[in-house]
Amino acid sequence: MPGDFFQFKQFRIQQDRCAMKVGTDAVLLGSWVKIDYSTNILDVGTGSGVIALMLAQRTHHAKITAIDIDESAILQAAENINHSPFAEKITVRHCSLQDLAKTSDRKYDLIVTNPPYFVDSLKSNDINRTKARHTETLTHIELIEGVKELLDQKGKFSLILPRNEALLFRDSAESRGLYLSRLLKIYTTKNKEAEKRHLMQFEFRETEFSESSLVIEHEQHRQYTEEYKQLTGDFYIHF
Repeated sequence: MPGDFFQFKQFRIQQDRCAMKVGTDAVLLGSWVKIDYSTNILDVGTGSGVIALMLAQRTHHAKITAIDIDESAILQAAENINHSPFAEKITVRHCSLQDLAKTSDRKYDLIVTNPPYFVDSLKSNDINRTKARHTETLTHIELIEGVKELLDQKGKFSLILPRNEALLFRDSAESRGLYLSRLLKIYTTKNKEAEKRHLMQFEFRETEFSESSLVIEHEQHRQYTEEYKQLTGDFYIHF
């Protein structure tokens, strides 16, 4: 996927100025998240704007706010959005979740993020890439507290994390009043014993819980399963 741009069916992502390129995690999350009847959506750490654009493609009536602390990413996200068919649906803001939670009176019925998750791993020489990948600029506790401030009482919060980080995040979220209501476990291939990612949906109230799994590839690399094609088929040009 890495490169100066990535072409989807209905929009193109220029990403030469973004620390993090379009990846499978973002596409999985943008495809999987339940939009339902959401009218106000917040995309936290929008980067190139890919998830905001995916959600805009999937809804006819929602307004989306996309935020990021990286000025270069915000400029590129705005460029990608303005050149897409969905520019009127998305507002881009250069701010942190922490600041938005302190200053905004708006409540969102859907909050989505592909968050940083590295805690103690080796830092990159690229400062912006380090910010995007490591939790020091947005810890998981800060993320949870920010979501609690901004999420409507009947709203949903969705994110993707590696398995171990996801288990820790669930414990932290539920101890602070956000409860897991939907879980998708991602396996790279059928032969992998441990899942690679967890896609999670949280709500303020404990509700009926649903869990499922998805395998991305058959044994051969890039031989994708039908379930993965079905999930992401509205976006990838080859599906």
